[in-house]
Amino acid sequence: MCNSREVQGQIALIIPAYQPDQMLVRLLEQLCPQWPGPVVVVNDGSGEEAGAVFAQAEQLGVLVLHHCVNLGKGRALKTAFNACLCLPGTLIGCVTADADGQHRPEDILRCGEELRRRPDSLILGCRDFSGPDVPWKSRWGNRITCVVMRLFGGLALSDTQTGLRGIPAGFMRRLMNVSGERYEFETNMLLEARRLRLPMEEVEIRTVYLEQNRASHFRPLRDGVRIYALFLKYTASSLASSVVDLGAFSLFVALFRSALPGWYITAATVLARILSAGVNYGINSGLVFEKKMSRKSGAAYLLLCVLQMAASAGLVSLLFGLLHWPETLCKIVVDVLLFFISFQIQNRWIFR
Repeated sequence: MCNSREVQGQIALIIPAYQPDQMLVRLLEQLCPQWPGPVVVVNDGSGEEAGAVFAQAEQLGVLVLHHCVNLGKGRALKTAFNACLCLPGTLIGCVTADADGQHRPEDILRCGEELRRRPDSLILGCRDFSGPDVPWKSRWGNRITCVVMRLFGGLALSDTQTGLRGIPAGFMRRLMNVSGERYEFETNMLLEARRLRLPMEEVEIRTVYLEQNRASHFRPLRDGVRIYALFLKYTASSLASSVVDLGAFSLFVALFRSALPGWYITAATVLARILSAGVNYGINSGLVFEKKMSRKSGAAYLLLCVLQMAASAGLVSLLFGLLHWPETLCKIVVDVLLFFISFQIQNRWIFR
């Protein structure tokens, strides 16, 4: 291990690597003399051609862990977490960095120093995406993810996909049981930190892209679907139940407009929501949040439906009275707002 000493009060450096080149060796050559703790590199199923790189890392005193096949960045991080947590002594936490040359040694060291100052916070090395040398897939990928995380996760961060992070030891233990084997694990890490109310501190770092980031193994479409999986499933579930809800609402409005003047919007909202709620609960519990149906979650979901139904009816009536828009259009506007609020409630409490 670099500067090998007892791990008491130390911070580990973790670098997951898949098919690395000499950039990883150069990074380690610069960091090892300065890093005051264990350095762990995970060979995530790289081919034989990368064997020389890992051999050089071991010669520098780095602990190299091996996966016989590629299991993904999330699994590589968990493998390293486990190894670090099993070392003797007390570990303050770890700093994770990428092997593709995106992170400068001085920025990695700064994140370690920040974690030492704030050992109970998740430290995020956040990049500046406004420069002209930033590849379009990185720029727009980060923008989209930041918007999604703000709307669905309640997280206002400038860089949600940074691989440079300082992670407290206690949080490392929790992360061992957090789902996600590939890039989606880093998103799930942020959501878990939000659930635990773990403070998150941003450290500005320089953005480095070599040859338009060709060394990166991130695949925008495939890995993007993994990252947004929870949000995509929730959206699909909500759209399915919304089709039922809006269809039934429009039908009941037509039926009750003359029979129940002044009350037909409320009556239509209640009946339509009853029909769609059963559809939504079944999909959300089984497919979206992957929790078994229970009396507790059923009762909580029923209460949410009642409150959401009352809010929808009241706000639709208010909007219709103020703007005189078509009733269905008023309902769409109101339900889009309630859509995001409902996700937060279900994700944090009902199906946590």
